[in-house]
Amino acid sequence: MGFISYLVNGISLGSVYALIALGYTMVYGIAKMLNFAHGDVIMIGAYVAFTAISGMGMPPVVGVLLSVVACTVLGVLIERIAYKPLRKASKLAVLITAIGVSYFLQNVALLIYGANTKSFTSVVTIPALKLMDGKLVISGETIVTVVACLIIMAGLMTFMKYSKSGRAMLAVSEDSGAAQLMGVNVNATIALTFAIGSALAAIAGVLMCSSYPALTPYTGSMPGIKAFVAAVFGGIGSIPGAFIGGILLGVIEILSKAYISSQLADAIVFAVLIIVLLVKPTGLLGKQIQEKV
Repeated sequence: MGFISYLVNGISLGSVYALIALGYTMVYGIAKMLNFAHGDVIMIGAYVAFTAISGMGMPPVVGVLLSVVACTVLGVLIERIAYKPLRKASKLAVLITAIGVSYFLQNVALLIYGANTKSFTSVVTIPALKLMDGKLVISGETIVTVVACLIIMAGLMTFMKYSKSGRAMLAVSEDSGAAQLMGVNVNATIALTFAIGSALAAIAGVLMCSSYPALTPYTGSMPGIKAFVAAVFGGIGSIPGAFIGGILLGVIEILSKAYISSQLADAIVFAVLIIVLLVKPTGLLGKQIQEKV
């Protein structure tokens, strides 16, 4: 029963990683950029929800919607100001810029909210599910997180396959130059990608802080890195891969903390990633891309 409980907690944590990894994998798959500021967008989204719910007394649904809107606008602004001018620059320049944006967002949060830990009020009102005469308890946050992750993944895959904007994203991902010649607005498509990824970051931030209610300006840093690991683990650029990678990463982390060592859990997670990449460099569901000359 203890193992099943740990497994449920791992799936819950993994669903949060999967939501964050979906944002990473969309931006990289379409724009070919590693947005390392993505984890700090999660933190900003959580602070917006915290201010709306705890500071202004708004209903949780309104707080979540405000968080999604704020992060969507923030994602578009980051892309327009920091990344668009570097569209043709080297990957290293984009990476350094992403790190700079990350530190900028952290310090803005420090100036506004201070370094003290805030207690985040859960937005989930669903009661816990008790199974096997109360021996197995599944929290409402776990249920909502897993269901939200599944719905969002299915919605993203449907959007990419059947909508005009989704097909434009796939075209830009395949060959941005050819897509532009065919009439696709590449700049608008990349901006939409950042908007969707940042909206997902807001949802992930609210759900993560509902399950783990401590909020600081550095809340998004480590989950952001682990979600990037999950995206690479599953095959960066693949939406189902991000989901599977996130779930596996969460399960591995929780089981490592329970049965091996809480201090070594992070090291085990990254060691598993190294092993997977040595065996299958493209990740679990990644595809080998042939370089055309």
